[in-house]
Amino acid sequence: MELLRVCNVDTGAVLAERAWHATGPLERMRGLLGRTMEADQGMVIEPCNSVHTFFMGVPLDLLFVDAEHRVLRTVSALVPWRLSPIVPGARYVVELAAGSAEGTLAGHCLALEPA
Repeated sequence: MELLRVCNVDTGAVLAERAWHATGPLERMRGLLGRTMEADQGMVIEPCNSVHTFFMGVPLDLLFVDAEHRVLRTVSALVPWRLSPIVPGARYVVELAAGSAEGTLAGHCLALEPA
């Protein structure tokens, strides 16, 4: 699975130094299940417009992003055993440790670079 660096172009913040890029059906289905996640890590699930936190041990910040890499919606600290909203127009979702997306707002642009 490819690793990406996720940056907020508008603020200059590095949101994740190492984010797994899940593009295959099995990778997307597994997501973060069974993985530990450090503060500088995350996951980019593509294509995706909704996620769940079933079986997760920690809350997640979620960024729903369109094909032009614009953030459509943010969800802060979604706790375990919840469903996220379905976000029409989202091409991918960035999952981060809770608090990692602070300062990232709808309309901001993200950059995904090889880690």
